[in-house]
Amino acid sequence: MRDYNEQILSGDGVDDYARYMRTDTLLSLQRGPDEVIHRDELLFQVVHQSSELWLKLVCSELCEAAVKVRDGDPVAAAGLLARSSLGIHLVTEQLEMFRFLSPWDFQTIRTVLGHGSGADSPGWRSVQRAGRDLERAFHDFVDTRGLDIAGLYREGQGSREHQLAEAMIEWDERVSLWRVRHYKIATRVNGNQTVGTQGTPVDTLAKLIEYKFFPELWAVRTELTSSGPMGDYHLARS
Repeated sequence: MRDYNEQILSGDGVDDYARYMRTDTLLSLQRGPDEVIHRDELLFQVVHQSSELWLKLVCSELCEAAVKVRDGDPVAAAGLLARSSLGIHLVTEQLEMFRFLSPWDFQTIRTVLGHGSGADSPGWRSVQRAGRDLERAFHDFVDTRGLDIAGLYREGQGSREHQLAEAMIEWDERVSLWRVRHYKIATRVNGNQTVGTQGTPVDTLAKLIEYKFFPELWAVRTELTSSGPMGDYHLARS
């Protein structure tokens, strides 16, 4: 009879769960009680470290989606983008923990951050590179097939190509919503007319909200609006 209490994996840890998940290493990555100068350093590190893990997954799915687009498989790419979008959503939801971070207490925590900044996040930098690569892959996909994106929305709704376009829009919107939440959290904790740990004004974050990874897909909305039954009305008022 198999002994399910027997540990069969090699590595560090008291049991197979700890060895596979590497929990000893994972849980040692936060500053210990003898290092912290404020109890909420644990909150601050856990939110950021777990975000980096989610972003690693987000980027992996995003990179594979670009490969699928280049392989001519838009349905598979759309599925991977749905997973990546959910990852961005979870990263955004984690920011809610900062509601419990007092603006005054954060000033204490800032003294041990050095010049560390979210702008240096390897996860977000990787996601930005992967997002731009997906945009290039989609552009090539559209060009080589002679696709009319506006036409996809007029007559091709539900098609494989339309599913991909909508999955890309969903992902782009999720990133923008994260930027909104991040900006509001930053101003809630730091205020508006302040600078971050690298001397960048906090209000700079607001300008990033309008950034679009897939501007062509957003522009088509304007085209559809201006060419629709109410187009003259909207153009007259713009």
